[in-house]
Amino acid sequence: MELNNLKSKEIMPGFYGKIVHGDNMTWVLWSIDKDSKLPEHFHKQEQIMYLVKGKFKFTLNGKTSIYGPGSIVVIPSNVPHSGMSLTPCQILDVFSPVREEFK
Repeated sequence: MELNNLKSKEIMPGFYGKIVHGDNMTWVLWSIDKDSKLPEHFHKQEQIMYLVKGKFKFTLNGKTSIYGPGSIVVIPSNVPHSGMSLTPCQILDVFSPVREEFK
């Protein structure tokens, strides 16, 4: 498997993911259009977000920060979070367990 051969899937408006599922985790490389909004939500999966490129305004459990390249955010299970891309962004997410709805 090669990253360049993976097809992007638009999961929500402006969020295009290249998605790989293992037995117990989901890996997603997102390309996100500027001004795309991630509505507040939560899920049972623990998530680790790594910002590869761009600037992303992110709210975790009511606290908002602006993240840039190299930033890492650990998102615990069932904690509300939301965000918005301030520029075009590339974000790498890892979820455990698998995000079945991304299949």
